[in-house]
Amino acid sequence: MYIPNQFQFKDEAEKIAFMKQYSFATIITNKEHIPIATQLPFYIDNNSGKLVLSSHFAIANEQAKYIEANTSLVLFTAPHAYISPSHYDKKESVPTWDYISVHAYGKAKVLEEESSKIKVLEEMISFYDRDYLAQWNSLSDKFKKGMMRGIVAFELEVTDLQGQKKLSQNKTEAERQRIVEHLEKTNNSVENDLATYIRKL
Repeated sequence: MYIPNQFQFKDEAEKIAFMKQYSFATIITNKEHIPIATQLPFYIDNNSGKLVLSSHFAIANEQAKYIEANTSLVLFTAPHAYISPSHYDKKESVPTWDYISVHAYGKAKVLEEESSKIKVLEEMISFYDRDYLAQWNSLSDKFKKGMMRGIVAFELEVTDLQGQKKLSQNKTEAERQRIVEHLEKTNNSVENDLATYIRKL
């Protein structure tokens, strides 16, 4: 990822917090020199001294065949917005786009054991839908095993983590204030979220 100095994440923990907040991400893997991609929800675990991403493909998804032999890239993105030069002091300015993005690289391991698959599913449920746990626990083993036969669960240990938050840091405080006020007035929740990040600068 090309990251100008003023747009770098300074804190690793901040990158991980962003990934957890915007955990529906895109995993990209090479298939015979052609990139293939899938959008998936991820569970992010950084409690063991390693950063591990887990999720699962539908069993019919061919991308699962390539994730062990190739390095995958997982893209975490969310708040973004067009920034008009009308907010700037200088008339001779160009439009741009403000955004936040984290790129995680690593080789994935397919989980074959039933216990490992269940662990991945239960971690996902605990993170995304804790209230569903009681219902999940009441389901028959037959149903759960049938569900697991339809997925390919995997874990990816992150070996390289890169992040960029381009939030008009190269603009004046007055210019950023005008940008924030504009983004907060829109009916677009993504732009509203981006305004919150800019205010935190």
